[in-house]
Amino acid sequence: MNFDPIIDRRGTDCVKYDLMEQMYLPEDTLPLWVADMDFPAPECVSEALCRMSRQEIYGYTFAGEGYHQAVVDWFARRFDWTIQPDWLVETPGVVFALCTAVRAYTKPGDSVAMFLPVYNHFFEAVEDNGRNVVACELVNRNGRYEIDFADLERKLDEERPKLFLLCSPHNPVGRVWTEAELRKLGELCFERNILVVADEIHCDFTYEGHRHIPFQSLGEAFAHQSIACTAPSKTFNLAGLKTSNLVIPDAMLRNTFRKELQRQGVSGVNLFGMAACRAAYEGGDAWLDALKEYLWGNYQTLVSFVERELPELKVTELEGTYLAWVDAAGLGLTEAEQDTLLREKARVWLNRGETYGKGGANFWRFNLACPRSVLTEALERLRDAIHD
Repeated sequence: MNFDPIIDRRGTDCVKYDLMEQMYLPEDTLPLWVADMDFPAPECVSEALCRMSRQEIYGYTFAGEGYHQAVVDWFARRFDWTIQPDWLVETPGVVFALCTAVRAYTKPGDSVAMFLPVYNHFFEAVEDNGRNVVACELVNRNGRYEIDFADLERKLDEERPKLFLLCSPHNPVGRVWTEAELRKLGELCFERNILVVADEIHCDFTYEGHRHIPFQSLGEAFAHQSIACTAPSKTFNLAGLKTSNLVIPDAMLRNTFRKELQRQGVSGVNLFGMAACRAAYEGGDAWLDALKEYLWGNYQTLVSFVERELPELKVTELEGTYLAWVDAAGLGLTEAEQDTLLREKARVWLNRGETYGKGGANFWRFNLACPRSVLTEALERLRDAIHD
């Protein structure tokens, strides 16, 4: 569980590195953007995939009892959340699940609410399917984001959305919602018969003083008027295996979702993704605990470097995820000037905040899931470019 070695991923058709040529970026650019990690998956996963590859026959597969039990046990063990195996629905990724939920539970022209700024696939899932986004803007109070419940209630009443897409923990602002916040959000939605679809893909990444609370764990009402989207992909660096597990306790909602999957011709699961997920959930606890400690060290490295060398920037408090949200407004640069600074002068590839909708302007998203030496070099390049 040594996370310091640098692994050369170039030439593997990985999005993080091998798209740089298409983006006309310098060859030595450091990519700290897309949310996958530069760390090998845990050994238990690699061993499971090797065993699967030696099977030599890769036919149609279903998620059996052992797979479901591994998922159920993981969430019971890590979150004290009781899930019944028959609540689980497998999909090829959480973004796919969000799009499917929008199509399954709303009609073209309906409205879907969400907090902004947010992971861009949230509003893309809505707009690309002919629905309308209800933007409930988060409030940045001294580097920590909060929900404006008065604004939220007003927009729910005025716009009458059918769905609320909840990012929990929140990407990109790094919030881990408290029980009180989740309960109040749930009550506002349930009073108006709004279904909550909770993307909890980052649930395994929370830090000292903060605890992820599964939305459905708050009670039966919360469980039966919501869908939880989970996956091992962020936690164990398995995004390319396209495997996610939805928790849908309500039988009617579950059947509606399955019918939409059927309309899209989606059935079965990824053989290797299933093997990796089961192995990770059965044997990945110690690896994850060590990883979280390392990631927190990376965050502290970022914070101390910015305070010491780059006071023009402000780092948002990180409660969850491995994505740091940094305010660059103090530089006084236009969007075009920020692009020149990052891509040409610093040669560091970050996600620009405008990608995430309202409230994202002049922010940068840093992916901290890389060897510390890479993060340090990226910060030194930024310092030199800014001070030049």
